[in-house]
Amino acid sequence: MPVYHKLVRDQIPEIIDGKGKTFHTCILNESEYIGSLRDKLEEELNEYLTAESDKEALGELADLLELIDAASKTHGSSLKQVEKIRREKFEQRGGFDGRVFLVEAED
Repeated sequence: MPVYHKLVRDQIPEIIDGKGKTFHTCILNESEYIGSLRDKLEEELNEYLTAESDKEALGELADLLELIDAASKTHGSSLKQVEKIRREKFEQRGGFDGRVFLVEAED
């Protein structure tokens, strides 16, 4: 049986069970959960970085967004609050649509 040792979406055990396969899961404590969320964020980011199509990239971005939602809750907040902070930063500093690449700047 393959060993995964990674955080999965809540319904994955039901999906595996529905296929008649055996599996083993456990519930993580808070510190294990936070560490596993960070590992999963890194995994999904790497999958986004290696995506070979727009469809695949968008799927990975959706996974990242789900993980950002979960991670925001570990900080006592919500995706709504993260979005509010994003908008504030956008209003103060702009976004990335202009494709501006800073080569150098005087200290």
